[in-house]
Amino acid sequence: MNTSRKGFRHLFGVILSLLLFFTFSATPALAATSQIIYQGSTSNKVVALTFDDGSDGYYVQSILNTLSANNVKATFFLTGQGAENHPQAIKNIVAAGHDIGNHSYNHPDFTTVSTTEMTNQLNQTETIITNLTGKSTKPFFRAPFGSYNSTVLQTVGNAGYTYTFQWTIDSLDWTGNSATDIYNRVINNVVPGAIVLMHAGYGANGTNAALPNMINQLRAMGYSFVTLSQLMNTASTPGTGSGTNYTVQAGDTLYAIALRYGVTVQAIVNVNGITNANLIRVGQVLTIPGTGTPTTPTTPTTGTSYTVKAGDTLYAIALRYGVTVQAIVNANGITNANLIRVGQVLTIPGTSTPTTPTTPTTGTTYTVVAGDTLYAIALRYGVTVQAIVTANNIANANLISIGQVLTIPGTGTPTTPTTPTTGTSYTVKAGDTLYAIALRYGVTITQIVNANGITNPNLIRVGQVLIIP
Repeated sequence: MNTSRKGFRHLFGVILSLLLFFTFSATPALAATSQIIYQGSTSNKVVALTFDDGSDGYYVQSILNTLSANNVKATFFLTGQGAENHPQAIKNIVAAGHDIGNHSYNHPDFTTVSTTEMTNQLNQTETIITNLTGKSTKPFFRAPFGSYNSTVLQTVGNAGYTYTFQWTIDSLDWTGNSATDIYNRVINNVVPGAIVLMHAGYGANGTNAALPNMINQLRAMGYSFVTLSQLMNTASTPGTGSGTNYTVQAGDTLYAIALRYGVTVQAIVNVNGITNANLIRVGQVLTIPGTGTPTTPTTPTTGTSYTVKAGDTLYAIALRYGVTVQAIVNANGITNANLIRVGQVLTIPGTSTPTTPTTPTTGTTYTVVAGDTLYAIALRYGVTVQAIVTANNIANANLISIGQVLTIPGTGTPTTPTTPTTGTSYTVKAGDTLYAIALRYGVTITQIVNANGITNPNLIRVGQVLIIP
């Protein structure tokens, strides 16, 4: 009897131990599934260029060179096998400041392999990349072939990849299509927050050739370029409130931005840690300190004086007062129009009518001065930006240099737009901003916004017809 009881107690103890073992060694709760992303949730005119890198990485360096020349940051999805085959190219991607993500080790269809294999693929690539660059691929993943299902998303999420990126526009460059076809696919389908899929391998032989024109045209359409990490934080738009954000557009200067928001250039410089107030880049996100309420200054009386502030240029001052740079130069005995100093007091000559420069002959030339943009030059001479670009074989309409001599096509007669009658219309051109249009017509940004029912003053599109109140 005692033996039976002892046996029973032993058996019960074993069963209880097993139950406790399985209870306390149970699998922990699964992490959230990876979020699938096809397009950025934003109304801002931003676009994310992404490149998948396979085993050969044939065009990586040439793509990096093109992006660098055009001051564009992109996102590269990397394979472990590719990193092993061309490690220096991967280091160059990270060194250039581009975003990176995980694209598996050797590009299998994740819907056809086990969860263990998926995890191994991700971990192997992550280890190779971090050892090579010191940078993690997490939390960005792109599925090979774009193939995914609920199991893939759960497994990827468990591995720490909270975002699985698909694409808004497929360039189809992996098929070996032409640069023209790649360009057209992107330009004809771009929308705010678009994610563009391209490749860096040998088969995508039209991609790098398509990039310069693609970038130029997107910028002409008002788009700026963001990485995927930036795209996930671009839903908010500038507006009233302390510490608002503003995304730099083509033609912007810190002076113009500060003037618009009613703050000083120095305040923007300080809050953003800017070391050179004359160097800001298209797509750069700036924090605007203080109230951040956009304002449009009223044109003061002429024949007055003006004290130069940080970030000022003679061009910007002349534009504000409705006079020419030359008029200010003459009134103040300035020997070098590119050299003015903070605190310098300038006399603004007593006429708001810009003096017209000597009418040149057809196909005249113009020497770029500090503060110039192609848009401003085109407006002055009554030609289009594209006409100047074409006449001078300019690869990037946002990059002109002081002292550069431009051929002005057409009549080449400098023009100053006259203020139209109330209730006229204006068709938006490449490089336009509401600030520039309002300044040109002598109205406020708010008046144009109200007259046209504009919800976001930073979003106007080429070809849009605006009522000028």
